[in-house]
Amino acid sequence: MKPETAAKKLGILLDAAPEEFRSGEVSRAELAALQADPPEWLATLRREGPHPRSVVAAKLGVSNSGLARAGIDQPLTTAEIKDLLAAPPAWLVEERARQAGVRAEKRRIAERDAARREAGGGGGGAGV
Repeated sequence: MKPETAAKKLGILLDAAPEEFRSGEVSRAELAALQADPPEWLATLRREGPHPRSVVAAKLGVSNSGLARAGIDQPLTTAEIKDLLAAPPAWLVEERARQAGVRAEKRRIAERDAARREAGGGGGGAGV
């Protein structure tokens, strides 16, 4: 697979990986070996960053769109993420609340659909 794909599967920023990782193909066996027994460079990247957008969003408890709305378009390190969590700016508080609302709505819909299935009312169609 391409290095971009392997980096995404490993949850790392490709630009921060060593040149030998970025310049070659990664077999499925090599990927499995990296996941099972990560070398020091991979462990360090996962621990300290810089992290890709999806990892930053997950660590902050917001969506990728929330990062974009906040103007966060650069990778962040673990230390930068911890600083944001320690003293959350207004945008982070707002985005975390928005994300919590989205999760609550998804739960509500899943529960409603489950109740409909149990009652024999059919699946979770588009009706509200």
